[in-house]
Amino acid sequence: MANIKSQIKRNRQNEKKRLRNRTVRGSARTAVSQARAALEAGTPETKEAVLKAISMLDKAAERGVIHANNAARRKGRLMKHLAAFNAKPQESAGEETEKPKTKKASAK
Repeated sequence: MANIKSQIKRNRQNEKKRLRNRTVRGSARTAVSQARAALEAGTPETKEAVLKAISMLDKAAERGVIHANNAARRKGRLMKHLAAFNAKPQESAGEETEKPKTKKASAK
């Protein structure tokens, strides 16, 4: 325990900030994990989950809980996964409409 009065005050301030930051950081983490789960499951509300996670990351960065570049990196990764998720249904639909290839009789 600190003996100096200013350090005692600084410790109190740090504890208050830690508790405040913890809730913001935890809610951002939860939103990101829910977005990842939605992407893996392929649920219809995937886009909303990703947008919510991006919003939470922006709020955390704005409040200084996480670094702005950290938030940008996480948002970029989420958007990259969302773009891949959106591209998958179009590719699979194109494969289903192709005609099955028939075997040609070998000329002997």
